[in-house]
Amino acid sequence: MTESGNALPQRIPAPYTHSRPLPPYRGVLAVDAKDFTGRPAIEHEAVSRVVPELLKTALVRAGLGDLWEERAFPATTGDGYVLGFDPARMPFVIHPLLLTLQEVLTDFNVLSHGAVPIRLRVSLHVGPLPETGDEFGGNGTARNDTHRLLDSRPVKAVLTSHNENITHVAAILSERCYEDAVAGGYTGRHPDHFVEVAATVEGKPFSQRAWVYVPQPSGPLYEDAPAAVVPEPVREAVGESADGAAPAGFTRISAPRGNANTGTVHGGQSVSNHHVTGDHVAGDHVEGHKIGEIRRFQGDQVRGDKHQGRK
Repeated sequence: MTESGNALPQRIPAPYTHSRPLPPYRGVLAVDAKDFTGRPAIEHEAVSRVVPELLKTALVRAGLGDLWEERAFPATTGDGYVLGFDPARMPFVIHPLLLTLQEVLTDFNVLSHGAVPIRLRVSLHVGPLPETGDEFGGNGTARNDTHRLLDSRPVKAVLTSHNENITHVAAILSERCYEDAVAGGYTGRHPDHFVEVAATVEGKPFSQRAWVYVPQPSGPLYEDAPAAVVPEPVREAVGESADGAAPAGFTRISAPRGNANTGTVHGGQSVSNHHVTGDHVAGDHVEGHKIGEIRRFQGDQVRGDKHQGRK
């Protein structure tokens, strides 16, 4: 007992000493508003309040209102929100929720009458997390990794490089979340809608394989590279050596954030690229969605009912 007569806090359990049951597995959904700290201070409270309301609206509109009503360890993060949910519902949280959240934000931003739009990063993960029923519930590695994914370079880069009037949501899925729900065929989105990335966080010892998904893309995602990576067919066409040296009379075009190219993506299946060297253009056509180290988001060409197949 302490001097005040109160019982001592519960001892921290020692790991690796004996076996004990795992906490229940929970899906974890976290969202974060882009450029929150860059907004005027007078806007912070309003944004903090509206983000969970937008998430709730999207859940209800996607037919997942029960996930909001039954959410585990809900918490505001100031510029975002986090909650736990039944992991069996993960396929539906990936789709249609993320697409619906994009639509909800589009509607909200159109009605904001010129105000800076709210754009959200979303991270999804799954793992064992304790549910204590108080503010300390839901703490664990899976929760920590969810927030690291949310702050990782690739998903931040998407909202920076994509058009702010079109792309309002960028999501990143953990490797386990992707393998179980997407690669396993349980989600109503083809794996070609997702882009594999190395999720790292500046200043943090964190690096994991993850997958980025953008419901409404408006730009490409490039691998971090100091210069353009030219595929073998193009090297042969212009006489470039395998080490990347351009032949005499040619100037290699490079971009500080990746590949300098033009191209079109149709349904995630066909990419046409043309690399310009000097006054010459060397082109290549590759079936699939990757050329060398280039990764692009695959948008949808919608014909007919845009809501078809969302459930």
